[in-house]
Amino acid sequence: MKIIAYGIRDDEQPYLEQWSKDQGIEVKAVKELLDDSTVDLAKGYDGAVVYQQKPYTASVLDKLAANGVTNLSLRNVGVDNVDADAVKRNGFKVTNVPAYSPEAIAEFTVTELMRLLRRTPTFDRKQANGDLRWAPDIADELNSMTVGVVATGRIGRAAMKIYQGFGAKVIAYDVFHNPELEKQGIYVDTMDELYAQADVISLHAPATKDNEKMINDDAFSKMKDGVWLLNPARGALVDTDALIRALDSGKVAGAALDVYEDEVGIFNTDFGSFDAIPDERLKNLMKRENVLVSPHIAFYTKTAVKNMVQYALNNNKQLIETGKADNVVKF
Repeated sequence: MKIIAYGIRDDEQPYLEQWSKDQGIEVKAVKELLDDSTVDLAKGYDGAVVYQQKPYTASVLDKLAANGVTNLSLRNVGVDNVDADAVKRNGFKVTNVPAYSPEAIAEFTVTELMRLLRRTPTFDRKQANGDLRWAPDIADELNSMTVGVVATGRIGRAAMKIYQGFGAKVIAYDVFHNPELEKQGIYVDTMDELYAQADVISLHAPATKDNEKMINDDAFSKMKDGVWLLNPARGALVDTDALIRALDSGKVAGAALDVYEDEVGIFNTDFGSFDAIPDERLKNLMKRENVLVSPHIAFYTKTAVKNMVQYALNNNKQLIETGKADNVVKF
């Protein structure tokens, strides 16, 4: 059995090598992502492990299948960038890692909220300039707020526990209701109800065609004045231009964004200087003290990275051996 793993970063390499040694299976680690220029590296392998940063186009998947590889295991949750028609046409079996560490993302999300509420970016700037005065930057308390959680999957539920631990009231919206949360009476019936009640909106939904730019001008108009917005989920959920308008008007008191709708090719890149970042809207957001932008790092813990690599390799091994796996994605 031979597996090729694309887009392997230095921080992933030790976990890949550990798995390969423990299983006695050859795994070729390639730093480049899977695309038209690298797909032929998969010739002679039984399966491919990949990471979501580029679209898996019909062209790439057709070539991968032509090379004899139709066992494809993603080291991430989302499959919105996988060409479904090409998957079906070529008979691919695709797996993902649906939960590598929900707690990592939930902890980071709440940490960023607390930085916003306690105005720490402003105090950091003031202190760096020798200003140790308090006023006028008085803080808010999470325990007195209502947090609206959008989507109650593993990450959403992990975040809810932390919000509740702070004493906040938590409400939630999801098309699919979790039975335990249903018993607690946490769900509201519509997003409009959540917008109307929430002081904080915490997004944990996957990206789909139906919810693209769901947080737009119309959505902001239905929210409370001075709402706080958290997006550690998918950049496509938020209309960036609408968010900038809402920040400018004061409708949104602040935002924590770990994802961005145009992040591919920008996040996880060293541009050498702030001015060299090639996205003016992103720089607009980054300049604001009431906006925290992070380059898709909420997941980035030792536990999560190990799980992403080794769960994906386990899935690929299962596909090769049996044609089935624990985390097969249906297209």
